[in-house]
Amino acid sequence: MDNQTKAVLGSWIQAIGTILAATGSTPFKSLSDELKNALNLIGNVMQGTGNALIADTVETFNLNKVGNQIQAVGNSTVVAGILIDSNSRISQILNIDGNWLQALGGSASLGDAFEQTPSEEQLYNIYGNLLQVIGNSLQAVSGAQELKGKEAQNLNVVGSWIQAVGSVISAIGQTKYP
Repeated sequence: MDNQTKAVLGSWIQAIGTILAATGSTPFKSLSDELKNALNLIGNVMQGTGNALIADTVETFNLNKVGNQIQAVGNSTVVAGILIDSNSRISQILNIDGNWLQALGGSASLGDAFEQTPSEEQLYNIYGNLLQVIGNSLQAVSGAQELKGKEAQNLNVVGSWIQAVGSVISAIGQTKYP
């Protein structure tokens, strides 16, 4: 598979993963907690896989490559938190740290986009990465608030969906400008 095809595939795997994870984070009464946890787990595995595929397509060492690698590590950290008893303090801390890592990775990729020649393609990268950074940051703040015993589920839901919108924008840009 050539790098362009792999980058498009990775972008859409990541986007679908963020949508699944956001669905799992949304308090739909029609979905069981078990199903929501499964969606969150599968979504984060897909996000990490997508980020790893994207990172693998970047042939030179730059902020975009590092950013996608950091995001993949962040998703792996969230996955570890999900696989541990979801009500434990360690699980919450892993989730918070994983979201901060994803935000950091997105920031690195965002920095790379700002270094490129201004174009319509770069606007997709900038807006997509910016929304993902904002979404992951809101999720991390939400987790920190919940760790302190405060209710912050709405903040987590909003952050999840902002991240999902950002990843879809990035995937559209990757597809439109391979």
